[in-house]
Amino acid sequence: MQTDTALAKLAEYPHVVVAWVDDDGYPVSVATSFRTDAAAGRVLLDGPQPPIPTDREIEVVGSHIRPQPGVGYDQRRYVSIWGRAEAGERGVALTPERAWGWDETEMPFFEYSERSVPQSKRYLDQLSRERGVLVKPRLALGWLALRTTRLPFLTATFVPVFLGLAIAARHGSFDWLTALLTLIGASLAHLAINVTNDIFDELSGADAANKNPTQFSGGSRVVYYGLLSMRQLATLAGGLYLAAIVIGLVLLAMRPSTALLLIGVAGVLVGYSYTGPPLKLVYRGLGEIAVAVGFGPIMLLGAYVVQTGRVASEPFVASLPVAILIALILYVNEIPDRRSDASAGKRTLVVRLAPSTVTRIYLVAAALAFALIVVGVAVGILPWPTLIALLALPLAMRVHTGIQQHYDSPYTLMAVMGTNVKLHLYTGLLLLAGYLVTLAVALLG
Repeated sequence: MQTDTALAKLAEYPHVVVAWVDDDGYPVSVATSFRTDAAAGRVLLDGPQPPIPTDREIEVVGSHIRPQPGVGYDQRRYVSIWGRAEAGERGVALTPERAWGWDETEMPFFEYSERSVPQSKRYLDQLSRERGVLVKPRLALGWLALRTTRLPFLTATFVPVFLGLAIAARHGSFDWLTALLTLIGASLAHLAINVTNDIFDELSGADAANKNPTQFSGGSRVVYYGLLSMRQLATLAGGLYLAAIVIGLVLLAMRPSTALLLIGVAGVLVGYSYTGPPLKLVYRGLGEIAVAVGFGPIMLLGAYVVQTGRVASEPFVASLPVAILIALILYVNEIPDRRSDASAGKRTLVVRLAPSTVTRIYLVAAALAFALIVVGVAVGILPWPTLIALLALPLAMRVHTGIQQHYDSPYTLMAVMGTNVKLHLYTGLLLLAGYLVTLAVALLG
């Protein structure tokens, strides 16, 4: 912040706090009245007790915060100036040498926190050098694992896998052991993809460029925050991929199938290539297609083929609305990241397209997802009880409206992103419910 800007902002406060370090190394602070002299570029401080020193650097702070009982705080703002004071008639005069400040109306708290990360890193590095030991932020192991792997997003795996198993059961094939191994293997592959994506986002500079991460976008940022090293993250990704591949090989041994082998290989290649070189699909505007294929046909057909040993039209058609809706999660989550993605060379669809086009595409794609369910039932591929999935359609309209209203506000868009995740989950669960009803009717008949 420029010192003249800081002086102008400081003039808005009724009083300030002056702080310094005394001769014994202890911090001292006093509140005092003041006046600003914009023409002279200085602040005039009245003489409190203890006296403000003129032989060392002092800090002058103006701040404001309003408590909101049961909620937190708002209207947070402060400004600090530093320099050496000179004795005056009524107190001391300070000509600022440097300044710093923040106003919540100009910059949201979460963005301010993100912009403070480099400064925090420098402080921890300096502290590490002074103490001779590594000083770094820490999280409890459980929370660190949750953040690193983004475990809650496993619903993107559960939906297609359970649907694939349900369709296989409808076709007369179901085995509990292979079903469980399928779910575990697919989940491990999903977590491996999440971690791999974070590795390449950190290496590309996307994490450092992103000042508006949210609960649903921006990745885990564990390396950027210093919670894990790049080596640790790479080791975790390798371990997750290895475990997923081992389970895949076990399933292949239990259910020998060329189709299953091809689906497994395709899943690994698509998952890695989402952000990994040489393809870097998300950097080329193909991220949504990769996600749709990986968490639609590959996951659902894979679960089906493990049980039946063959590919069929019904699980493929059932995978299409799921594929579209999971792609739309990525699509909406890219909106708050679009500026940082552009600076890091990630030419996503949201980066490439105008906001009005992005919004229209969402509505068309969501409508297509539900239309495919209707068409699937109409031509006799999907069972009629799956029409219950249309109950989730109003959620798509809420997301579309939310995108229009909050496109340029990452933190208010966060609730919209949450609703979009629910759209995929609820639609998948309703499709699953439709298949369970179909199974129950068949058993009773």
